[in-house]
Amino acid sequence: MEERSLRVVGTDKTFFNKLTNTLTKLLIPTQIGFNSLRISMKRNIVVKAYEAYTNEKENKDESEKKYEEAYTAYLEALDKFVLDTIYKKVKNNTATQFESTALSQYYGIVQLKESEYNEYKYRKQKYLIELDHESVKNSGKEKLIEKYNKFYVSKQDTLYKGILKNYSIKLADTTNIYDSSKDWIYVKIFSTLEDYIQNIIPLKEPDQKIESIIKEYERFSVGKLDTRDNIEKNMILLKISRNLFTHSLPLVVAEQCYMKLLKDARSLVQDTKIAAKREKAYTMVLNLIENYNVELLSTKVYWENTKEREEFKKFYDQYKQIEKLKEKDFIKYVKEKEILFIKNDLSKIRNDKTDYSRLIKYYKRKLVDYGAMKEIRIGKTQNIIYKGKTIKKAQIA
Repeated sequence: MEERSLRVVGTDKTFFNKLTNTLTKLLIPTQIGFNSLRISMKRNIVVKAYEAYTNEKENKDESEKKYEEAYTAYLEALDKFVLDTIYKKVKNNTATQFESTALSQYYGIVQLKESEYNEYKYRKQKYLIELDHESVKNSGKEKLIEKYNKFYVSKQDTLYKGILKNYSIKLADTTNIYDSSKDWIYVKIFSTLEDYIQNIIPLKEPDQKIESIIKEYERFSVGKLDTRDNIEKNMILLKISRNLFTHSLPLVVAEQCYMKLLKDARSLVQDTKIAAKREKAYTMVLNLIENYNVELLSTKVYWENTKEREEFKKFYDQYKQIEKLKEKDFIKYVKEKEILFIKNDLSKIRNDKTDYSRLIKYYKRKLVDYGAMKEIRIGKTQNIIYKGKTIKKAQIA
């Protein structure tokens, strides 16, 4: 689709400019009506083409081609609506707040074209059909809404997968020396997953597989969230992604996301000075360790590092043994599992580049309290006299 400049420039208040502005304002309602009719026609065609494509069994390639052609024409009509109608309304100060925001978002997406073309490609399509989806919802026509939603959900699934796959490739890319931390990619992955859960999942048929996880997420969908809440929310988003986006967000990328969350959670434990808040952050670290090891690494087939694979096998065997205690002795089960997780994480952070000295000290105190580690205390020194010489002797408790 042809791209046009979206820069809104100021106009001189000359007679001719005033006249032009007045005429444009008068013509805009007609243009809106024309665009609405055109979009409606293209929408009906693409919905019918989608139905034919999904129901076709013999000439699948031909029906797919017609569907893609109808979809392209539909997108062009929506793009023209934004450029010819909303742009002019904003320029002439007749736009609503919704229209002004819509244009701002559109311009933000177009800005990606030069630097992030793949993201631009997916984001623009996603934005345009979202814009029309609002119009369809507001129409109140139930049959139209039902038919359109089937096409809309199918297409949005494809677009979200494309967006996440693009981020996955970037996260796996080790050649970007200028941006080795890649924190911005993690932020975009989690925000894209959340966007999908909020806007697409409600339009789908109920899925028992993810319904329980969605309920966990709903705790974090309202109100102001602190750092711990955000880490927990992102952990739940990752759990959901393992069911929804297995190929677009492959295991190796999900693993990196978990490592990022673990890093943030560990830092939170050792940086939090209020005991009650630190304990809550610590509990969250334990949940992350369980999710990472049990729900992710247990499904890992290919291991590049043999030593890491053997270490995980040993950990997982211990975990399964402890799980047997759950019904027999729950208190012992909780204690043994916590000790296992602490020891596992200690082995990970001891040689880490990040300074986790305070967290290591905190972990060791937990192990001492549970009787899983002996405490050695260095007491006061005591002077003794031996053959006329004074010798300092340490009292060891």
